[in-house]
Amino acid sequence: MRIRRALARVYWHLSRWSPAPTAPPAGGSGILIGAPHTSNWDFVLMLALAWHWGISVRWLGKDSLFKRPFGPLMRALGGIPVRRDDPRGLVDELVEQVRAGGPTYLVITPEGSRTAVRYWKSGFYRIARATGLTVTLGYVDGRTMTTGLGPTLTMTGDVRADMDRIREFYAGKVGVRPGGERIPRLHAEEE
Repeated sequence: MRIRRALARVYWHLSRWSPAPTAPPAGGSGILIGAPHTSNWDFVLMLALAWHWGISVRWLGKDSLFKRPFGPLMRALGGIPVRRDDPRGLVDELVEQVRAGGPTYLVITPEGSRTAVRYWKSGFYRIARATGLTVTLGYVDGRTMTTGLGPTLTMTGDVRADMDRIREFYAGKVGVRPGGERIPRLHAEEE
């Protein structure tokens, strides 16, 4: 962990970006949302932030990232491959991993893509409800050149009210590549 913290210090020293001072929630476990997700640089910023705080993270990534030659590295960095063409059972599998594993933060980019999408994927919400884990709103903001952690929320089951709080936080946040941001919304809000 010392090496990772040292690498994070070097990164933040050399980068135009800076980490916000808010520490991760106590307890060592939870779901960290990463938004807006507009660039591959979001991954670098997420790792640098996690290493800065000295926390263990697991993150979801498309399965093509886990093929040779980078697959072993991606897994070592905490990656969990996701088959986008067949994501069935992923939430149940992740719930079981969370229940069986030790303290870790699960990083999810609910947009599921760096391109603009109409709806966020609801996996983070379903995992939080099934496990009782809190959801911490992580962000990048290209206007202020900061990345960090916002409020930690408990998902109540009132999807619209929970998403209203999430929308309020992300309002005005701009991604690494401006223009790909969308208003956070789940399909379940319209059902």
